[in-house]
Amino acid sequence: MVRQFTAKASAKDLCGYLSLPRSVYYYVPLNGRRGARPSTHTFKKDGTTVSNEVVMADIRTCLSREFCCYGYHMITDDLRDLSYIINDKKVYRLMDENNLLLGKVIRSRGKREFAKHRRIDATYPMEFICMDIKYIWVDGERRNYFLLTILDVFTRKALEQIIQASIRHIDVIDLLRKINHRYGIKGVTVRNDNGSQFMAGAVKQFLRSAEARQEFTHIATPEENAYIEAFHSIVQREVVDRFEFASFYEAKQTLQAHLTWYNYERKHGELGRITPQQKWDQYEKENTTGKIIFALSGKAEAGNAGEQPARNNLNNGDCQEGMNLIIPSFQKPSLLPMPLKTQRAKEQTDLNSFEKSV
Repeated sequence: MVRQFTAKASAKDLCGYLSLPRSVYYYVPLNGRRGARPSTHTFKKDGTTVSNEVVMADIRTCLSREFCCYGYHMITDDLRDLSYIINDKKVYRLMDENNLLLGKVIRSRGKREFAKHRRIDATYPMEFICMDIKYIWVDGERRNYFLLTILDVFTRKALEQIIQASIRHIDVIDLLRKINHRYGIKGVTVRNDNGSQFMAGAVKQFLRSAEARQEFTHIATPEENAYIEAFHSIVQREVVDRFEFASFYEAKQTLQAHLTWYNYERKHGELGRITPQQKWDQYEKENTTGKIIFALSGKAEAGNAGEQPARNNLNNGDCQEGMNLIIPSFQKPSLLPMPLKTQRAKEQTDLNSFEKSV
């Protein structure tokens, strides 16, 4: 409006008539974010400066530790222990830009890569892994808990499993981080459904940073994730349908015992009536000479899942080379003391018969 009448009066008088500060009239907006530009380097206590890329590398190192589930406040303390002079606001900004914040809000960015083939034809361990969540009913607490399992497609071995009152995207990241620490997931293809925990941007970012590929099944097509669905049907048939759980702790102990049974004792028909662990060991034996390592498959690229140093040094998932092999116990905890659902029904029938006779 001021510019329309600048030919008839001065800009000073026109701004006075409109009660408009002249600084507002003369203000020219700049492109980009308002305020000071964010710093690109960080000071250390010895007087040196490092770039933000180095700071991010140290942040990722802190988060890669097993069981580490820190927010930006705790990461700030870790960086200060590493002689950084840094405040929590900058740590928040760096972690937010790299999708590493421990937030409750699930944010999904970018397009999803859907599965191109319904059936997976894996040729070696840790080529394809799949994950899914299943409800576990705890009768003593009258509620469901959530069981998250990650399965190796080639050997059908259940790599990791957790049961919790709720499953968030950070729990998925923690489980994948444990698998990455133990076996390595560089070059691995991870298949899952379209659950919000798997679609979270933080999960996608973690898999990208680990150089793993994530693919999603199409909507309402559980057959595209048939391997993990088959495993959960085994859990339903062998555990959930047979036992009544009085508490969450009882359910957790039972599922842990069943996981050991499934990997080390239960024979799998699709594997030629051998156990998943035997299939894993058989591949190692056929593709190695001398020490236990994973040989590079003909379809694998250099540096992919076939040659992870963490996997090369591990045997049976737990023991390092040169250490005594620890054979897991299949006797404890025992599932026998737990009441069977069929046993509970029989006891109720006997009780009813007794009452009728009286």
